[in-house]
Amino acid sequence: MLRFKIPTIKDAELISQMAVQTFYESHGTSASEKDIKEYITLRLNIDLFKEELGHPENIFRVAYLNDVPVAFSKIIYDAPNPKINDAPVCKLEKIYVLKEYYNQKIGKPLFDLNIELAKQNKQKGIWLYVWTENKRALRFYEKQGFKIIADTLFQISETHSNPNYWLYLKF
Repeated sequence: MLRFKIPTIKDAELISQMAVQTFYESHGTSASEKDIKEYITLRLNIDLFKEELGHPENIFRVAYLNDVPVAFSKIIYDAPNPKINDAPVCKLEKIYVLKEYYNQKIGKPLFDLNIELAKQNKQKGIWLYVWTENKRALRFYEKQGFKIIADTLFQISETHSNPNYWLYLKF
């Protein structure tokens, strides 16, 4: 059975562990091991997640399948984007599913929950970054109705960036 939980600061370690694992699974080949480790150390650490979980503008959800944590998401309400004229819009900052659960179709219900939350909070759309080489994610978002609105670079480390797309879904 799939269920969703609102995490607390006590869940920061769990979220950090899932973030590190899923980042390696989806982006581990996108840069050198040194660059990937730098990103993980700076952006996916427990202390950062504790801080983020303590801010009410960060809306996290953890998906549990049969009481096993298998995915999490984070959206931010009222997150303007210079390429989007609609306001307010939110940012889907993270939607990470552990690779071993891909065939369980966890991403879609977690995504749908985030869309529902965004609409309940009067957002006019949702945007995100996606690595141009993450073909699986691109297919998923395009299937949901997202459109590519711009190219951008996503900073992995001080010396490496990955090409990303900005995607937008207007409600």
